Amino acid sequence: MKRIFNCALLCFLMVFSTETAFCQTQKFREIHKVKKKETIFGIARQYGLTIQELIEANPEMNTPGYELKKDSYIAIPYPKSQTSHAETAAAPVSTPAQSKTVTTKSRGKGDPIRLGVMLPLHNANGDGRRMVEYYRGVLMACDSLKKQGISVDVHAWNTPDNEDISPILRQKAARQCDLIIGPLYSKQMAQLSEFVTENDIRLVIPFSINAPQLQTNRNIFQIYQSTNTVNEAVIEQFMKRFANYHPVFIDCNDSTSTKGSFTFALRRRLDAKGIEYGLTNLKSSEANFARAFSKTMPNIVILNTSRSPELNVAMAKLNGMTATYSGLKITLLGYTEWLMYTKQQLENFYKYSAYIPSTFYYTPLTSNTLRFQQKYRSHFRQDMMQSLPRFAITGFDHAMFFLQGFSRFGNNFTGAPGLLVYEPIQTPLKFERVGNGGLRNNTMVFVHYLPEHRMEIINF
Repeated sequence: MKRIFNCALLCFLMVFSTETAFCQTQKFREIHKVKKKETIFGIARQYGLTIQELIEANPEMNTPGYELKKDSYIAIPYPKSQTSHAETAAAPVSTPAQSKTVTTKSRGKGDPIRLGVMLPLHNANGDGRRMVEYYRGVLMACDSLKKQGISVDVHAWNTPDNEDISPILRQKAARQCDLIIGPLYSKQMAQLSEFVTENDIRLVIPFSINAPQLQTNRNIFQIYQSTNTVNEAVIEQFMKRFANYHPVFIDCNDSTSTKGSFTFALRRRLDAKGIEYGLTNLKSSEANFARAFSKTMPNIVILNTSRSPELNVAMAKLNGMTATYSGLKITLLGYTEWLMYTKQQLENFYKYSAYIPSTFYYTPLTSNTLRFQQKYRSHFRQDMMQSLPRFAITGFDHAMFFLQGFSRFGNNFTGAPGLLVYEPIQTPLKFERVGNGGLRNNTMVFVHYLPEHRMEIINF
């Protein structure tokens, strides 16, 4: 019987301590869902374990007042007398620097996909907590895929910012991976890039880090694009979609803003095309503010900040102006950060037909999102962090995409459009080859709020 690292295993991450050393491969046989009236003693006997072995695998049982509750999940370890696959896989081997022999991996049809996760999985800072949540999403995907007949053997290592990953890469378990998700830090890229080449492993970089190795290493997938790449894509779409609009730039007097590079590049593109646009300021009088707008053409408004306080002032100015000049037609071009303000600004987004560019979309009221949130809460007894993107959903989407792709196409999977029929909850993916190197995600969307109080997702 194949040993599968079930995704619910991340329940044990709920009891993470800062001191937890998570760099060793996790050694669990399966997850047990507690039934009514079951006891620790009875579960231990059912799986041929001692009570101490069961408690060591579930440290929360040592908590004063702990009670075994119906429908909770506990990790079932291998008996100490039994050598597990994970223990065997963790045996030290020579480093890639010592031996340049490429590992030969054999994987028969129906064998588990061997997934490695090399991320900061700890509770010491925000990076660790975000990646723990991301990893939980990965494991939830593994559970969903198991129901589709796709088995996944997961090995996870904690790789914090100051971690020397050499000992991890010496482990046999690492060299036997089919896919690795990581790293989070640019300083770990050179070593990991060389490692995946030598061992014919596909590497998925989940977040935006400096990875020049993408230009030459065909084994690498990078998901997030640089700010310049995103800006160029949005400007290209702006020139096509809003060719018949009158652009209006609003200076929001935000000295901390990082959006000047976008607005400057867009204005330069408009200048090159000879397209006139209006300029105004949040501190302008109502009359001067209105002069920047066209009374005969639809207007497309661009702010030079993404911050909420300035957005609030801009909305108040726009609402006052449209009350005075009822014939004005106004559309908003926003920023990804605006998705965090949807609860407060939803009616204004609808009113001004806002287009918000993003590499992801989080829609809290869809059935898929609600179902995922309920499952997450059921598995981990807590809600996801209030962040954009939602990291657990990101991990789920990434794992579903790549594991299904690898299951179907093996090392020939390129992530190109049309290869998979997977509807992401939050994170659409499609990849293109970068020269003769790896593959970069080039997905961008507009989250468009329509005046009839509905939303659409426009891929470009």
